Amino acid sequence: MAASAKIATEFLKDPLIWLFLASLAFVILQRRRLGSAPFPPGPKPLPVIGNMTLVDQLTHRGLAALAKHYGGLLHLRLGRLHVFAVSTPEYAREVLHVQDAAFSNRPATIAVVYLTYGRSDMAFAHNGAYWRQMRKLCVTKIFSRRRAETWLAVRDGYGALARAVGRRSGEAVNLGELIFNLTVGVIFRAAFSTRDEDGLDEFIAILQEFSSLLGLFHIGDFFPWLGWVGRRGFNRRLRTGRGALDKFIDRIIDEHMRRGKNAADPDADLVDGLLAFLAEANPISGKHREDALRFTRDNVRAMIMDMLFGGPETVGSMTEWAMAEMMRSPDDLRRLQQELANVLGLDRTVDEPDLDKLPFLRCVVKETLRMHPPIPLLLHESAKDCVVGGYFVPKGSRVLVNAWAINRDPGAWKDGDTFRPSRFMPGEREAAGLDLKGGCYEFLPFGSGRRSCPAQGLGQHAVEFAVAQLAHGFNWELPDGMKPAELDMGDIFGLTALRATRLYAVPPHHASHAPCKYCLTCPM
Repeated sequence: MAASAKIATEFLKDPLIWLFLASLAFVILQRRRLGSAPFPPGPKPLPVIGNMTLVDQLTHRGLAALAKHYGGLLHLRLGRLHVFAVSTPEYAREVLHVQDAAFSNRPATIAVVYLTYGRSDMAFAHNGAYWRQMRKLCVTKIFSRRRAETWLAVRDGYGALARAVGRRSGEAVNLGELIFNLTVGVIFRAAFSTRDEDGLDEFIAILQEFSSLLGLFHIGDFFPWLGWVGRRGFNRRLRTGRGALDKFIDRIIDEHMRRGKNAADPDADLVDGLLAFLAEANPISGKHREDALRFTRDNVRAMIMDMLFGGPETVGSMTEWAMAEMMRSPDDLRRLQQELANVLGLDRTVDEPDLDKLPFLRCVVKETLRMHPPIPLLLHESAKDCVVGGYFVPKGSRVLVNAWAINRDPGAWKDGDTFRPSRFMPGEREAAGLDLKGGCYEFLPFGSGRRSCPAQGLGQHAVEFAVAQLAHGFNWELPDGMKPAELDMGDIFGLTALRATRLYAVPPHHASHAPCKYCLTCPM
């Protein structure tokens, strides 16, 4: 008996035995899934690890390639995690509209949960009262047309972009880096009411490290019972990255607390609104309202983090992509420049009211958003067991809506891989009626449903304004005699799909040889 007990004890100490038992339990549970609905087609999973050998295919391009073989809704099993990829407008409508409530949660890795202070932000918070309140706050304090400071930040910031280019006329400009850095300044002014550029270089370095951390996976994301493996170095890197951001964000919070602006003031910004929530949730009297949301300084930090990371990479990336596509398609660049000259002349800069008079500019931005959506994979999580298109999707599954693939779907788009802004022009039958509001499921640059981007209007406006400034002031050339067809149009997968290489271009003065509008020292 003692010998049997000893054997049993040694047996249970073997981690492989626990892995086997957990996998066996997992298989049994799968056999008891909802009704008799099958999983969608997908690569055949291996025992225990499932499709972990395909984890490097979880990109917009990799999933689009798999969809060509397995269809518009495919299934992968990564360890214990179920992943479903949506790659056609029909399935996107089912997930984002018909069953929107069931798919309104956000998935988050171990790294994301830690970096967002336990999902205390808006981007990764699950659907609920907190998320709705934070979305409402962002809409009223940043993205609303009634908040003049936000739109002034766009006008002044991208006016500075054109002036910076004008000072370097005739030399190769790292246009991608310049756009990104000035977009950071626009976001700082719009969200935090600050024009002080001290510390922006520090923040940009923090942002680059933090962005890489947000994309980290741990084996515990796929095998929860192995969540303890290799955590020391993993956790240390996360603590270091978030600690650096904490110090930066705390300076923003402390400055706003010293200023003490009333959140109801017309020029109050996002941080003022967040601090008002903080005061309400933690009153000096100690008496809490029963219906008050739980709200701490970590929530304030997390919401600021969303603004810091959401704006620069998306708006900056879209502007860079728009310029790159037009550099590769010079006829479209010349057509836009002609439209700008016809409407504005060459003796003044672009102003906000001009944008509504520039239909081809709007088409250029729409086509850029179609080919290079700000978030190529829209992340959703099922809140309950569901059936989509006759296929079973269990609760807690990760659902990836491949906006990049949908926006190029050959069943919805003619020449979907070709940059052709004219397809959106009024009078064109192809895409003139499609808008950016999320109701057209073949065109999802900003998502759709509850989790669509709340900054859609501001983002589109900012890109249009920046592109207009850059196209109106200069005739652009590629450096070193590069031909348009030689321009690298590859991208890097992440939360956003940035260009694989920064865009360099040379800005000679406008062909009219009119005085340069952007550079006070211009000799012409």
